Amino acid sequence: MVYLAAGVPLKNPTILAAGVLGTTGASMARMIQNGAGGVVTKSIGPIPVYGHANPSMITLAADGGKGQVYGYLNAMGLPNPSYDAFRQEIDFVKSKEKVHAPVIASIFGGDVKDFVAVAEGLIPSKPDAFELNVSCPHAKGYGADIGSQPCQVEEITAAVKNAVGIPVWVKLTPNVANIKEIGLAAQAGGADAVVAINTVRGMAIDIHSGWPVLGNRSGGLSGPAVKPVAVKCVYDLYDTLEIPVIGVGGISCWEDMVEMMMAGASAVQIGSAVYANDNIFADVWAGVQQFMKENGFAFDELIGMAHRRK
Repeated sequence: MVYLAAGVPLKNPTILAAGVLGTTGASMARMIQNGAGGVVTKSIGPIPVYGHANPSMITLAADGGKGQVYGYLNAMGLPNPSYDAFRQEIDFVKSKEKVHAPVIASIFGGDVKDFVAVAEGLIPSKPDAFELNVSCPHAKGYGADIGSQPCQVEEITAAVKNAVGIPVWVKLTPNVANIKEIGLAAQAGGADAVVAINTVRGMAIDIHSGWPVLGNRSGGLSGPAVKPVAVKCVYDLYDTLEIPVIGVGGISCWEDMVEMMMAGASAVQIGSAVYANDNIFADVWAGVQQFMKENGFAFDELIGMAHRRK
């Protein structure tokens, strides 16, 4: 069976999220071989970016760091080699005979011209869709700095959509007063889907020195701690938009995927959970299939089920 996510055919509706093992063609191919229905590349921009100084990612655990992991803080700073150098990574995935799954190119820029230049620059590698990163919370002048302004989101979405002949997804930030307003702007610009959510702004301080732990001082929170935020955002967007919503944020088991679908997600992306289990895609999808079988649910019935429980 083929599952459609906003015009992109998937062998199953689990997708590797941007920024997690999407740095090389080899790592993306491995995730597909491990069960991902599709992969999103790391975010690629118009020029090479080194990123923020280390520490750029830390694990957050309960009980003073001794208990269960509840999330991750990262401030990578969108490091990337630029689209000129990254085409070979997409080409590698596309060339693998035993790897057949969509590759969605995540792209960013500082303005409309940047986004269009990157999209057009990657088209020769034939990505199956573009995901517009207007939501990264820790890269000055990029990401959420743009994605918190509806007019810019609409303008950038429309420009990329007009420049390419493939689906365009827009990844939204939760760090706004009204995510529905941003989703409507993406829809007005011609987006084929929105992706919700990117990381939540956060910070950690070393109590022994008083110094912020991250090299960038603050960063983005991901992992189980953000799942309730993501579920609420997906729920609100599904209630508001006419285009599909792809859910991402804190999914680490099949129950999480079912919950996200009931909120309104037609597919999900998995990121942080890959660090603990690189077979997470196969495990999650098998659990969802078993749940549907045991309860007599069709796949489409799960999508938005919570909205029909009124």
